[in-house]
Amino acid sequence: MKTLEELTKERIFYHFNEISKIPRGSGNEKQISDYLINFAKDLGLECFQDEALNVIIKKPAAKGYENAPTVIIQGHMDMVCEKNNHKVHDFMKDPIKLIVKDDYIYADETTLGGDDGIAVAYAMAILEDSTIAHPALEILVTTDEETGMTGANALKGDHLDGKIVLNLDSEDEGKFWVSCAGGIRTQSTLPLKWINKKENTKEYKIEVKGLKGGHSGAEIHLERGNANKLMGRLLKEISKEVDFNLISLNGGAKDNAIPREATAIISVDQSKEKQLYEVNSKIAGILKQEFHKRDSELKVELSDFQEKNKKILSDDTTAKIINLSYLYPNGISTMSADIEGLVESSTNLGVVITKEDTIEYHSAVRSSVASLKQELIEKNKSLTEIFEGTFSTHGGYPEWEYKADSKIREVCKEIYKRMYGKEAEVVAIHAGLECGLLKERLGDLDMISFGPDIFDIHTPDEHLSISSARRCYEYVLEVLKEIK
Repeated sequence: MKTLEELTKERIFYHFNEISKIPRGSGNEKQISDYLINFAKDLGLECFQDEALNVIIKKPAAKGYENAPTVIIQGHMDMVCEKNNHKVHDFMKDPIKLIVKDDYIYADETTLGGDDGIAVAYAMAILEDSTIAHPALEILVTTDEETGMTGANALKGDHLDGKIVLNLDSEDEGKFWVSCAGGIRTQSTLPLKWINKKENTKEYKIEVKGLKGGHSGAEIHLERGNANKLMGRLLKEISKEVDFNLISLNGGAKDNAIPREATAIISVDQSKEKQLYEVNSKIAGILKQEFHKRDSELKVELSDFQEKNKKILSDDTTAKIINLSYLYPNGISTMSADIEGLVESSTNLGVVITKEDTIEYHSAVRSSVASLKQELIEKNKSLTEIFEGTFSTHGGYPEWEYKADSKIREVCKEIYKRMYGKEAEVVAIHAGLECGLLKERLGDLDMISFGPDIFDIHTPDEHLSISSARRCYEYVLEVLKEIK
């Protein structure tokens, strides 16, 4: 097994380690964007940074490739920032610490940023290597992909000429993505009414934790537990037997990540303590049994809450929050009738957060069919209005439709079979890629998406296969060599 120091002697892993030192959560990309621009300038390459901090770097064609079509290599610079609750880490300023275990690179109890830092590392290695055979290249590294694709949405075609796109934002080696779902973020907001704490009451903390979580598009079909939804169910069941008032409800960190943890603070009459523990234990046992295969580490914990609260949420507000949490859409809505096993439409209730005057529900809606995406939006909106809340959407992006006549797809398939002696899978993905937006902004493009094996993305267990990353890089170089 190689150490990190030994591994970073290879240029793709050197660059991956270097960019991991730069905080680059969505919305915090100025430093990494400037780093890429300075990298390009040091190489004497033409580069451009737009108002959205997207970066474009151009590398002239190698000798013999002057007449080949220009290729756009595309990925995104931002990452999802998730950590274990007990982990002390400031994503605004702390570097990601890489750990090598056998064939994998992990982070230290945070997300790794392999999605999509590996694409950036590949691009940097290609840009600096003068021995590679390739057509003219345009490296496009976008911002804010993870929270709405606002970088790609702001893109203008002034600095890009290529019509072939290699999107390196997939996480399953040997699979070529040729279509993806469109998506949008929704927000439901309920006003809060606070009242004075009732006499003879005591505060308790309920925690749902230990869930695997995952990518709300790529792993929604695994039907893992959603902490926000499990908490809603738990509160609903408890309310049938024990009266309580909520003080706060919080769960999840990103709307596009399946939430792993949720916490509720409740106020209960002290005489009901034994009954509260009994009903919580009963429902916890039911949930653990239901999820013993999909989320075997699920924990539901009830404990005294030591902080004294003078205010609690009113009976009416508490009831609305419990019922909205219980009813809010989540998970698979429809499966594709055209592609076996493909999730067609889904919703992920990723974040619930209690603020001073409101509680917010943040959801990621996805569908490969525009009309079904709109229907899911309307369901969220209608439910919100029933509970007298306000509703909004943001960060919408279009689906990427399958292109029947794709030269780059055929080239990639042929090279893959030649290199590995087997056929690559050509598939559609329920997760969102920037390809749909690129087509809107840049016109008719011939696109394909692929990448190395990355597991448990958007969770602190995220890990990148070292051998797969090597193979995928060699494969990218072979594809570039073949485009003449």
